[in-house]
Amino acid sequence: VQLAESGGGLVQPGGSLTLSCTASGRIFTMLNMGWYRRQAPTDAREFVARVSFESGGSTDYADSVKGRFTISGDSAKNTVYLQMSSLKPEDPALYYCHAEHQIITMTEFWGQGTQVPVSS
Repeated sequence: VQLAESGGGLVQPGGSLTLSCTASGRIFTMLNMGWYRRQAPTDAREFVARVSFESGGSTDYADSVKGRFTISGDSAKNTVYLQMSSLKPEDPALYYCHAEHQIITMTEFWGQGTQVPVSS
């Protein structure tokens, strides 16, 4: 399974941006898709949001983005979107698409990451 992200780019504080991610390859059952981010200087990936296809589209958000970011997904297209609004100076990061895929057991996949810098 490969994940292709798009939509990153420079935005102003308070601005909006939408990221998208599409999975391709030998896909059997896509359980969940979502987004994580990695902010300098840490190497840790922080959870941002997730949409659960296995749970009928239920969503989950990190407290830091609740009310500002909206995640949605299209299970038929194996695609997830992240609408980001009211961007804050603390939102710049490398945003990674994440997918949980199941054939018999569950396997995680990661995208390459798309940069979202916010201009000061």
